[in-house]
Amino acid sequence: MATQATLLATPRTRAGKGVARSLRRQGRIPAVIYGRGRDPEAIDVDTTSLTRLLAQIAAATTIVDVTVEGRTPVKALIREIQRNPVRPADIIHLDLYEVHADQKVTIEVPVKLTGVPDGVKNFGGVLDQNMHDMSIRVMPANIPEHIDVDVSALAIGQSIHISDLPQQAGTYEIMNDPRQTICTVVAPRAEEVVAPVAEEIAPVEPELIRKVKPEEETEAEGEGKK
Repeated sequence: MATQATLLATPRTRAGKGVARSLRRQGRIPAVIYGRGRDPEAIDVDTTSLTRLLAQIAAATTIVDVTVEGRTPVKALIREIQRNPVRPADIIHLDLYEVHADQKVTIEVPVKLTGVPDGVKNFGGVLDQNMHDMSIRVMPANIPEHIDVDVSALAIGQSIHISDLPQQAGTYEIMNDPRQTICTVVAPRAEEVVAPVAEEIAPVEPELIRKVKPEEETEAEGEGKK
């Protein structure tokens, strides 16, 4: 089940990059809350409180009780966290999506592989995970933190697809293509053998033996007689 958390927010009437920069200098983060049956509302939240909250929860699957200036809290999911591309630790905007207890939502949930495949444990295979998040339709109260997929029985060359998962009609509905591959066990990857490089031997320069010309022989003989 999804965990719950709380967040206090303040409504804001102004928008724009200048306003957003001013808020961030004041230790506030601009945000918006929207959802089915309500108009989007511009709000801002305390930077320190949000940072602390995100460090304690799984942001993608946690229901947050958002209280805007003393009103009755509304339940919301964090849809998007925009971060500074240069300093990713700095949050620059937050999107919240209001949910209702009696209405299903479609959400991305992490996939968690459990167990050690037989093909890995006994035959040296390698487990490749093709899918890391799964799209499900679920009641807010039943949002799981992750989807467990048992890989223990997989032999080399075998895969698990969406269609292989047990039906969860009473809890959630998987929205992905049933043919989509979640993970596969592949044969051991052969280590690349690097051929030894032959030592380069510098070519030996041939000794030049110059043939003596006839006239040089004559001159040499004449010098020898002197």
